[in-house]
Amino acid sequence: MVPFFVREGIWTMRNELMRLLEPAVAALHFELVDVEFARAGRGGVLRVFIDRDVRDGAAVTVDDCAGVSRAVSEVLDRADPIPGQYTLEVSSPGADRVLRTPAHFERFVGERVSVELKLPLDGRRRFVGVLRGAGNDAIEVDVDGREVVLPFDRIQKARLRPV
Repeated sequence: MVPFFVREGIWTMRNELMRLLEPAVAALHFELVDVEFARAGRGGVLRVFIDRDVRDGAAVTVDDCAGVSRAVSEVLDRADPIPGQYTLEVSSPGADRVLRTPAHFERFVGERVSVELKLPLDGRRRFVGVLRGAGNDAIEVDVDGREVVLPFDRIQKARLRPV
């Protein structure tokens, strides 16, 4: 039997994997930033992106990734949410990290971002500019000298966009 979230699509799968893995990652005092599953050949690659608590200030190390990988592997072995073979990769989110929650956006006010909307706003779906503000319902981005308010419920994906 194929798990529900695999039948229903990649976004449902991503959300289910986030829900499944978040407690194990949090128990090790890391934040689960994002998960990504990509089909490759006869299997796939499950990428798990972690970060330290923002107040910690330290970078994620190889040993951190190894520890989280062991914990996540145990959860995945028990739940078996992905049919077939796949490779697990655990890493830091990198310089072009995904922004998914209001806290992520608040943390990176002043940084350059790339935002893609589900539906166009004023004829556009993609916005690149400096993140000027973040609240619970929307973010403000300076796009070519013009302040644009982007509601959270319209954001499909967002990333830091280092220069």
